[in-house]
Parts: sequence; structure tokens; C-alpha cells
Amino acid sequence: MIDRYRPTAWIMVKSCREQALFYSILHETKGMDIMMKLTNCTTEAQFASLEHLYMETFPAAERKPFPLMVEKSREGVMELLAIEGEGGAFLGLAMTVLYRDLVLLDYFAISPKLRGQEIGSGALRLLQGRYAGKRLVLEIEDTGADAPNREERIRRKAFYLRNGMAVMPFLVDLFGVKMQVLTNGADVSFAEYHGIYRASFPEKISSNITLYKENPAT
Repeated sequence: MIDRYRPTAWIMVKSCREQALFYSILHETKGMDIMMKLTNCTTEAQFASLEHLYMETFPAAERKPFPLMVEKSREGVMELLAIEGEGGAFLGLAMTVLYRDLVLLDYFAISPKLRGQEIGSGALRLLQGRYAGKRLVLEIEDTGADAPNREERIRRKAFYLRNGMAVMPFLVDLFGVKMQVLTNGADVSFAEYHGIYRASFPEKISSNITLYKENPAT
């Protein structure tokens, strides 16, 4: 089978169940117990599920080329994780970038039909457990007074704060979008945050991420 995520190569891959470490959580949601796990994806079918949700969820201005991220996962720079329920049901995605003791949660999404069921909180706890001992970093759109869809942004920020994340004292310009940076409580400077991009992606990506403002009102 030719791998369309790496068009110039023929590859052989083992199934994720042979390669992956699984992290499970028994999570109570709306009176039901749901078993969730994170699966480090390796097969074309798994990548296809992630790509569909990725393209559906994130606007073009915020997306990196999906084949680039697959390549980075094969280099060990990224982990492309499926959030799965019992029987391998696909619940969502988490795409992370690994650099020293830093982990950037680059993309995180739950399937639209499953949102509002606290699955996101359970998945975030899985991620915090998977990367225990490391500094977990993520970006959210700024919640300033002039922001479009401000209420949605405020709800997203509140979700992360409820789940143990903390806001860093700087704003970044990410390809023209003003973003706040959150961590799992650890201090991360802009230089450290930006170092993730410089070490992990081509210069055309890292050069489009700059410091917007230090010590903004949060």
C-alpha cells in the first residue's frame, strides 16, 4: 500500500496496538462510565481519522500541512494521538510537539457530536498524566474585549483553567492571530515557548510567531 501521507515512500507499519503505550482513565459523564485512552497513531487509517477532524475543526489560518505533521511524528518530534473510547471508537485528537522538557499541545479537539459530555476534561487529564514531569504548553485565542466570538473564547479559556492550566504573562502573534499561552502551572518564558517552534519546524513557521505583548491584563 502506498502511504499518501508520505507520497514518495513505500512503508510497512505495525499496528498501533503493537507499538503504542496506552493511558486509560475511567471517566464519569452524564451518569455513564467511559473508558478513554490515548493511542499514538501510526497507520494510514488512523491518520485519515485525525486529518478529517483536524480539517473540520481548525481554520486554515491555524493549520499546518498535515503531511508535515505526520513526517514529524515519524521523526519523534510530534505525537499524533487519537482519543479513543471502548472498542477503539474515535472520540477526538491531540497533536503534541516534544522539545526537551516542554510539550506543546498544538491541536486538541473532540468530535463535534461528542462535545459537551466532559470528554474533553477527561482527555486533558490523560494528557497531563502522559506528560507528567514535563511542562505542558498550549495556545488559545486572546479573550480581550475587542475579540470576535469573545464569549466562545472565554468559555474555552475557562475550560482550561478549570482543568489546572494557568495563563502565562505574555501574548503571542501566531500567524497574525493574537494568542494567550497557558501551561500546566509551570513557568514558561516566551523564549522557551518560541524555542519549541524553532527546533521543530521550518523557519517559515517559526518566523511567523512573535512576542505581541508582555504582562497583558488577563
